[in-house]
Amino acid sequence: MADAAQRLQVLLEQLLGTPLPVRIRAWDGSRSGPPGAPALVVRNRRAVRRLLYRPGELGLARAWVAGDLDIEGDLYTALDLLAGLVWERGDDARGLLEILRDPEARAAVRGLVRLGGLPLPPAPPPEEVRRPRHRHTRRTDKRAISHHYDVGNDFYELVLGPSMVYSCAYWPAPPPEGTLEDAQRDKLDLVCRKLGLKAGMRLLDVGCGWGSMAVHAAREYGVEVVGVTLSQEQAAYARKRVADEGLTDKVEIRVQDYRDVADGPYDAISSIGMAEHVGAERYLEYADVLHRLLKPGGRLLNHQIGRRPQRDESSYQVDDFIDAYVFPDGELQPIGVTVAQLERAGFEVRDVESLREHYALTLRRWVTNLEDHWDRAVQLTGPGRARVWRLYMAASALAFERNRIGVNQVLAVRTPDAGAAGMPLRARVWGG
Repeated sequence: MADAAQRLQVLLEQLLGTPLPVRIRAWDGSRSGPPGAPALVVRNRRAVRRLLYRPGELGLARAWVAGDLDIEGDLYTALDLLAGLVWERGDDARGLLEILRDPEARAAVRGLVRLGGLPLPPAPPPEEVRRPRHRHTRRTDKRAISHHYDVGNDFYELVLGPSMVYSCAYWPAPPPEGTLEDAQRDKLDLVCRKLGLKAGMRLLDVGCGWGSMAVHAAREYGVEVVGVTLSQEQAAYARKRVADEGLTDKVEIRVQDYRDVADGPYDAISSIGMAEHVGAERYLEYADVLHRLLKPGGRLLNHQIGRRPQRDESSYQVDDFIDAYVFPDGELQPIGVTVAQLERAGFEVRDVESLREHYALTLRRWVTNLEDHWDRAVQLTGPGRARVWRLYMAASALAFERNRIGVNQVLAVRTPDAGAAGMPLRARVWGG
């Protein structure tokens, strides 16, 4: 009888209708597959059952988070090969019913059932979040933000480094030779210059995170800053940073929903990596609120991840792994939709800058930080949560590199009725 790895390879190739681009290493120590390729390590039969009960990405994610699956060899190469299999064949979309219509696939499923052992579906890992019945209410948004950001400030310090900036850095010129901290400082300064910040201005930082933007703007540009977040842990950390910098007279950090901010108008608003949490059905409300909070002539810098548009937008589905383990209720939209909705709210969009390659570089640095401090990360969050972050950041780096997703800085103005936007005559001249 063939060993477990060879049987798995044959059955999976029969099911998928294509050769596997990776090797298989099974729970009995056996190996099979193309020499020199990274290996998909199947640690136990439970991994097979997870894939059978949830074919596609969610089953793979559950097996990965639970430690039933692992990668031997270069993680990026393995994910790239496996992603090509998913993206080109769209196996998530096939569904179990479609699979069972194919006699060869049906035979492969029967073989996998025998190989997987007991026919009971394993429970999802405890790190998985159930989708709420009602999305993007104040209550569910707060819960989603807490799931992602209240992992522990010590954990985020390991991953993000001293800058504690959880959005893409800005690398001035290739090849990127500076430190991650230098690149994050340059990104914050780029935002400040685009906003035209000057001493005495009032800045609202929506989704202020651990206070990096608020501290930089107050310290380097002399502005007064209100930062809002829904994360208690972020707010506590940010307030300590503000106090340590001696900026309590200039920076206020609030645990507050942006929809509840009522002390406008502000001279400028920064929203860096926050709008992805808003939701498509709430995005116009988000844009309306920010427009209302700005004074005439005030600028908004909206820094947001976007996805590629689809010919049939009704077929778009939120990524199962991201929704269940990383950003519950997070949604991406194409940059064209973002610009259109900002304009519908009354903004004049003056500049759009893509930083797609910058985010790929940033994510690879974060993955390196996590891997370099792996034992400590596991101690702080548990092995399942640490595995979630490693997979999501590595896979996201590849998604940015392959142009499956992007990130854009949109500079918009609440232009007065008289039409004087107060912008430089030339684009990308951010000194005034």
